[in-house]
Amino acid sequence: MKNFFFLLLSLFCLSSTFAQGGTIIGLKGGPTLGVQQWNGLERQPLIKYHAAAFLESVTEEDEFSIFMQLGYHIKGSSLRNRNLFNSSFNLTTRDFQFRNLSLIFGGKQKFEMGSNRGYYHLGIRLDYTLSTNLEAYQEFNQQNPAFAIYPYPGGVNEWNYGVTAGAGIEFPFSELIRGFLEFSLHPDFSRQYVQPQIPNVRNPYTGQNTTIPERIIRNVTFEISTGIRFWRKVEYVYL
Repeated sequence: MKNFFFLLLSLFCLSSTFAQGGTIIGLKGGPTLGVQQWNGLERQPLIKYHAAAFLESVTEEDEFSIFMQLGYHIKGSSLRNRNLFNSSFNLTTRDFQFRNLSLIFGGKQKFEMGSNRGYYHLGIRLDYTLSTNLEAYQEFNQQNPAFAIYPYPGGVNEWNYGVTAGAGIEFPFSELIRGFLEFSLHPDFSRQYVQPQIPNVRNPYTGQNTTIPERIIRNVTFEISTGIRFWRKVEYVYL
């Protein structure tokens, strides 16, 4: 988390590079709904949270802007109430968390909605995985090598990339302060987790060797954000 706050401070320091009309500085956060596909099979959603800070340019017309965002996002999926191997053993809920730091660059198109203002945005995203909770499931994998159903920590890709798209509405509190509500979608193009086939694993129940198939995991997250934005206005006086 120290690295997160350091990068957050660096993000604010870059505000001087934005448009001459000033800079929008904002904070937002809210619930995250994470889903993952494991080799094409979708798991149950994981409900967690996210928090982010952003900078946005300001033009004279204020119809289009560019933005940069840095945030902390918990992505992943869950397994709930699954009957294991057609037996009477029932799994309790398991969640698989990938705690990512996300940097987004994009553009935002705005339009008037009466006294409010709507917008939609599109951006490219780079993620860095700070940590996971996969270590919690390794005892099961070690005790049941032929049925290692959980991902191994060693298969996690630290760097991932994707796109971000969303829409929202802003509510004015004053000339320089606005609140907003936003909905966004964040699919990954890269693979969060890759595990190659593991051959010649002995099945303790049959006494025969088996192969654990390759496992590939990709992230998709849906987020609802509420936040506040401050316009750091710059006015030029010509003498």
